[in-house]
Amino acid sequence: MNTGRKFTLALAAVAAIGLAAGSAVAEKAYGPGVTDTSIKLGNTNPYSGPAAGYGTIGKSISAYFDKVNKEGGVNGRTIEFISLDDGYSPPKTKEQTRKLVEQDKVLLIFQGLGTPTNSAVHNYMNKKKVPQLFVATGATKWGDPENFPWTMGWQPSYQTEGRLFGAYIMENVKDPKIGILYQNDDYGKDYVKGLKDKLGDKASEWIVAEESYEVTDPTISSQIIKLKNSGANVFYNVSIPKFAAQAIKKVRELEWDPVFLNNSVSNSVGSVYKPAGFDKSKGIISLQYYQDPTSPDTQQTEAYAKWKAWMEEYYPDGDVLNTFNVYGYLVAQTMVQVLEQAGDNLTRENVMKEAANLNMEIDMFLPGVSIETSATDFYPIEKMMPVQFNGERLVPIGKVVSAN
Repeated sequence: MNTGRKFTLALAAVAAIGLAAGSAVAEKAYGPGVTDTSIKLGNTNPYSGPAAGYGTIGKSISAYFDKVNKEGGVNGRTIEFISLDDGYSPPKTKEQTRKLVEQDKVLLIFQGLGTPTNSAVHNYMNKKKVPQLFVATGATKWGDPENFPWTMGWQPSYQTEGRLFGAYIMENVKDPKIGILYQNDDYGKDYVKGLKDKLGDKASEWIVAEESYEVTDPTISSQIIKLKNSGANVFYNVSIPKFAAQAIKKVRELEWDPVFLNNSVSNSVGSVYKPAGFDKSKGIISLQYYQDPTSPDTQQTEAYAKWKAWMEEYYPDGDVLNTFNVYGYLVAQTMVQVLEQAGDNLTRENVMKEAANLNMEIDMFLPGVSIETSATDFYPIEKMMPVQFNGERLVPIGKVVSAN
């Protein structure tokens, strides 16, 4: 009987080992584009066309993933980053996104850039249940988990920024007369709505002129002339880098000297202020949530030293004056964090679950700014600080504040 009992126990032990092994295997769950050694991510970016100034974001993201891969990848898996040019054209974005999802079989689309372009694939991505993660646009609609559970933004929403600009005007400008230039799509309209929401009953009195432009327009000169002629003493500029640089040049050419408020998506020393002219850009006010690489104070920090060392090794052709290269560095780290949290459960469902479970700070964020998400909060960043370009760099003119 003793022998029989030992035999029974041995069988039970073998069975337990088998169950444990089966459980370990079962813990690995992969979506499309994932293997034991790699993770395939897709991206669309305007490397050509009217928004080509943003192309460096895609290049800096790729450079950060090169660093991650050289250091062993994410949980032993390298990141295969497939970034396609869509020229900031919605029809092209549709074509390229379908290719990434249906032919290249990527796990997800990461950091697709632009409001009109992401809007063109918004329904498609949610219908296909493919994560559309950390889109490079602050349109408010990217934070709607109830209706679009597969889409999440990253940067502060445009309406949030618009409200913060409204607060700045109310606190700092006496008898404001506001002239607005905005891109005629959800991106531009969100900024305008945020401003008007904050101004409340004063909006109709203080806003004296609104001019829009289409992304296909060659210039915005006529709009700037009309805004100056309206008598505005505040210029609220909501435009992408190409048109922001044009606006700065035209405002100075007309010898118009309003309080110049420039949206953060065009608040780049390298991509906007340098081509427009540092002298012409002096005095422009914007909002920021990450550190300015042109600031001497920033350049004394350990965070800057790490960022610059990464730039020199992995993106030597990149411009260290260009804040978009800080942006790419930060958002790529956010994506890596999500993949690390997902572990071996790299299904599309679990990746979205982990994207909605973030609480992190990153080097090169401004002190006080962090990333926080939940199942009901798809707005990762909600704090910003007012800054002003002094002719050489961006300098703080206030504290980090929240629109909430």
